[in-house]
Amino acid sequence: MSDRRKFLKQIGSTALLISAGSLKSLAAQEQEESKILTRQKKYSANDKLRIAGIGMGIMGYNDVTTALKVPGVELVACCDLYMGRLERAKEVYGNGIYTTRDYKEILDRKDIDAVIVATSDNWHNYICIEALNKGKAVYCEKPMVHQLDQGLDVIRAQQQTKKVMQVGSQRVSSIAFAKAKEMYEAGDIGKINSVEAVFNRQSAIGAWEYTIPLDASPKTVDWGRYELHAKQKHAYEDKRFFWWRNYREYGTGVAGDLFVHLLSGLHFITGAKGPEKIYSVGGLTYWKDGRNVPDVMTSVMYYPETKEHPSFEVTLRVNFVSGEGETGYTKITGTEGVMQVSEGGFTIKRSKMPKAPGIGGWDSLDTYPKAMQEKLLDAYNKKYSKEEQTSPELPPITYKTPDGYDEHLDHFTNFFDSIRTGKPVVEDPVFGFRAAAPCLACNESYFQNKVILWDAVNMKVK
Repeated sequence: MSDRRKFLKQIGSTALLISAGSLKSLAAQEQEESKILTRQKKYSANDKLRIAGIGMGIMGYNDVTTALKVPGVELVACCDLYMGRLERAKEVYGNGIYTTRDYKEILDRKDIDAVIVATSDNWHNYICIEALNKGKAVYCEKPMVHQLDQGLDVIRAQQQTKKVMQVGSQRVSSIAFAKAKEMYEAGDIGKINSVEAVFNRQSAIGAWEYTIPLDASPKTVDWGRYELHAKQKHAYEDKRFFWWRNYREYGTGVAGDLFVHLLSGLHFITGAKGPEKIYSVGGLTYWKDGRNVPDVMTSVMYYPETKEHPSFEVTLRVNFVSGEGETGYTKITGTEGVMQVSEGGFTIKRSKMPKAPGIGGWDSLDTYPKAMQEKLLDAYNKKYSKEEQTSPELPPITYKTPDGYDEHLDHFTNFFDSIRTGKPVVEDPVFGFRAAAPCLACNESYFQNKVILWDAVNMKVK
């Protein structure tokens, strides 16, 4: 009871602001209660999970810092190809941690239980597969792979080794998405038919023009290792390393960085496995800084009918020079309402058609002779009651997460709990690839100017 009181205090009374009768359970709150209680556990030195960070850039640093908030987790080592980040790791996490520019040294250590892979996208599959084969649990940043033909290899390695692997699209661990999924499944918006998802920005940093250190050079960056698997080698260039998201050779553009978040959340809520048709348009409109990926992109996807859902279409948009400013949301439209999910919660607005089809107004009724109009109206009123002629009034629903809530922390709590207990993670490699692959296909469509046909069940291009 003491733990439950702590939980209720942390959740707060404002999580659910406006509710309706369709809230059938406290599933999302119970999920968060379980994670809070997990984070309150105490662990002895012998019970600790020892981790290493591979790739200590923006996400690597944030991932490691978040992971260490989970009790019973200890950082042993960090790896990065830039020496300055290794120096910074010791400043932040202590001089006792081991640092290296060779990730294989980390995988060979017996005292490391799990690794966080937060490198540039082009290294994800190689390190994940090697780490799993070395007996490590793996947390891999999204997108899970760099190329469409790499996903099944990662899935196979995880299934063969049976080691825990979680992909890092943290919104699938959010209590807001758990509640949104619950209400979607309860039919609060009727049957889904279309989705509009947006991730817009309006800043240089938001467009991946990150600060470059003054000592950046081939002496401080292991350029040879960075480009080890590149089909075409390039001379060292600061931007290609520190702004890697801007280049197809190392990153996956706006689709791999941002579309994948949108699809991860959508697939979690709807149970969808993926689209059948994918087409993209866009261009490089503003950030002409040497990048070779678009800064504005729109993709249209068609999801066929399955046992999980009716057929529906999805429009994904990213604009890196949006006069609207930074904004992001996923709007799921159904036959009886619309659910708009954004950071920190969601809203549902419902509109249900009356049973009667309607008569008059913007209708052909007024074009007929008056006597015919009267006969039609009389017949209509006899067939349908006033109640059947009126749209039902359905109150909106708003759900917000508590102040200070951190879905990133929940995602790591889930990961470490799965290592300890063996229970499934919320985003395994199959889920992670099914979210990432259509986004990678968006790039294929854009650069090849053609429709990509995708087999979402077998996870391959048709």
